[in-house]
Amino acid sequence: MPGLFPRWMNVLPTLGALGAMGGGTLAIGGVWYYFTPSFWEVGYMPIQPGSGFNHQIHAGKLGMDCRYCHSSVEESRIANIPSVTTCYGCHGEGKLQNVEEKTAFVREAYETDTSIPWRRVHKLPDYVQFSHQSHLSAGVSCFSCHGQIKGLPVVAQAKSLSMSWCLDCHRNPENNLVPTDRVTDLIWVEEWLSMPPDERGADGQAQMSPQALLESLRRDPPENCGACHY
Repeated sequence: MPGLFPRWMNVLPTLGALGAMGGGTLAIGGVWYYFTPSFWEVGYMPIQPGSGFNHQIHAGKLGMDCRYCHSSVEESRIANIPSVTTCYGCHGEGKLQNVEEKTAFVREAYETDTSIPWRRVHKLPDYVQFSHQSHLSAGVSCFSCHGQIKGLPVVAQAKSLSMSWCLDCHRNPENNLVPTDRVTDLIWVEEWLSMPPDERGADGQAQMSPQALLESLRRDPPENCGACHY
């Protein structure tokens, strides 16, 4: 008696299983990348008030140190944004004639005693504690987390700031440690970090030498949960 179904249909369960495995692999791969900060957060560039703040001009062309605006970054957990008074010190009435129109929003905020509603670019979850002070004191430059800010007309998020990204740095700190007196010298830092660790000179006077700090971090690396989640 002939079968109800042709013989070639015997391969359908195998093809179905292979298709399910392939689809599952694609789904996992898609979630692995597209559901992560590397995809959703890197490149985030919000529109800022007024004409915004051009880091390429201020930090790059004019050579302003990061700490002029982010004045508490060496003593505080957070990197503060500058007050309106700080901006007004350079952009007050009649001080910079060629940019008065672009910076009118600074004078308006100063005259009305209101804050400039800058939009935050880098935002960690509330359950993550990150101290700028401890990282700068250890010799981690602004460049390692924020990229080459001196070349950005508009600030965008350069790194994912994910937990795995942080742990990669904690496990291999030599890729990001610089002399502590050069942490805001971003052009120098970019060139210095591009060299292999064994070819870097002793330029700069660190409070603790990168070698000694590296040995300390390797003896007791802050990789436990309580280092960032407390």
